[in-house]
Amino acid sequence: MEDYIFGTLITDELKLLHYRSHNKGLQHNYSINPKRPEPGKPTTISVLVGPDLDVDHIHCYYTLDGSEPCGDHGISPSGFVAQFSRVNVHWDILTWGYAEIWTAEIPPQPDNTLVRYRIGAWKEGEKEIFANWPDPKYKQELATHAHFNDFPSPTLLPEDPTTGKNFAFSINSISAPEWSRQAVIYQIFVDRFFPGNNKSWNKVKDLNGFLGGTLWGVRDKLDYLCDLGATAIWLSPTWPSPSYHGYDITDYLSVSPQLGGDEAMRSLIKEAHARGIKIILDFVCNHSSNEHPYFLKALNGPESKYRRYYIFDQSEIGYRTFFGVRTLPQINLMDQEARMWMIDNACFWIREFGVDGFRLDHANGPGPEFWAEFTLACKRENSDCFCFGEVVEPPSDYLYFSGQLDGLLDFTFNDSIRRAFAFNSYSLEKFKSVINRHNVFFKGSGLVLPTFLDNHDLSRFFYIAGEDKNKLRQAAEIQFEQPGPPIIYYGTEVGMSQKFNSGHKDGLEASREPMIWGENQDQELLDFYRTLIKKRNENRPWIT
Repeated sequence: MEDYIFGTLITDELKLLHYRSHNKGLQHNYSINPKRPEPGKPTTISVLVGPDLDVDHIHCYYTLDGSEPCGDHGISPSGFVAQFSRVNVHWDILTWGYAEIWTAEIPPQPDNTLVRYRIGAWKEGEKEIFANWPDPKYKQELATHAHFNDFPSPTLLPEDPTTGKNFAFSINSISAPEWSRQAVIYQIFVDRFFPGNNKSWNKVKDLNGFLGGTLWGVRDKLDYLCDLGATAIWLSPTWPSPSYHGYDITDYLSVSPQLGGDEAMRSLIKEAHARGIKIILDFVCNHSSNEHPYFLKALNGPESKYRRYYIFDQSEIGYRTFFGVRTLPQINLMDQEARMWMIDNACFWIREFGVDGFRLDHANGPGPEFWAEFTLACKRENSDCFCFGEVVEPPSDYLYFSGQLDGLLDFTFNDSIRRAFAFNSYSLEKFKSVINRHNVFFKGSGLVLPTFLDNHDLSRFFYIAGEDKNKLRQAAEIQFEQPGPPIIYYGTEVGMSQKFNSGHKDGLEASREPMIWGENQDQELLDFYRTLIKKRNENRPWIT
């Protein structure tokens, strides 16, 4: 049984829907040139007009002061307007019609400029519609629900073409911090790593409970991580949450008491920094818990200002969610106040606690327009802050985030190496060809692409490889030869496996067993990883 890494594109049917939904109506899809806009140089914006739409005029309404762009039939009460021209017409087989490409130019801007914009089009005498319409991302999510039937799917509501969405990109000379390119990142699922403070694991009936790992426990094992060679620690979400995994946050400005509270976090960061180890938090901007006070106020008070912070509709659930999960309401990051609230939350942890970066959960949810503003704000707090996202989409979509994020988790590498060394669906020659082309494709993009063999959302590599240590060693050696910084999921370095596949009825918890310590660790494998890290530091593959 292979992975469902690219779940939204796993079948030909879903791939076809993805293509068609991006080639109908009025679609911008973050098409800008260059992909990383440069200070003092113009930026070209492109839009596709699908075969189903006929327009005479297209305009871009944009602002440079952070305010919301607006306009009507080519006139903006504030900000600026750029006019599009049609530059190409082509026949598209899959949508069976002629599509048009129109472009406009944003004039040169100084460094650290945030360009916020929206694109409107109309036919003479008719209403103006705005890109992206129809919304391809929402249609893709709905189709995925229907395909897997894992949870109730929200109703597809009629979309208003006169609403559209706002986009943004930043013009900057920012690059990923040098330490991130050299890093060896160790991923820790905090509740499953180590209790600390002389405490034992909690007794629970299954892996859905709180096992008792804490930040004190991470602090207590810093010498182990230092000896391994890790230079950065990626922590699973550490905010208060009703769930052990923490991806449903109820308070963005404190540390969960279950994990040791603020004191434990400050102690961990202080001790880690003393050893030269960076701390990366797992930040969730796309959605909150349905127990978050702001959501409860929004749900129970239609007149509350927090109503704008979420997206309420007439669907069965009553509001937009993360892939149909009722307990994970989607935050409306198109609202300026909600957006600034979330960005301020992140800056708080850099400023007040000294965290070194963020792994950004479901980064394709908020989209590049949000991360453009988010990253600029984080860099103002600390220019060495490392912001990298989880975008489980095709490699071509990664380029949308170039210049807006420092990097993205390399799911293409992960998918390919698991196919080659665990599932045996790729020959070695096929794997080498894919990875060589992959590295060429991203050369010059500016994106740092951290690699990984497994993580908390996948079956462990050792398990799917039939607990064959030679396969794990081969895969790890190739991982550490890549330019992107390697990530080690806790326990992979000592031979942790699992009892059943993540496709089992008990789900993702299969790969989240408590960390093994002492004599249960595979010392031979641990020594192998230590040597591998030392070899990487000597060969420096990140310098290309």
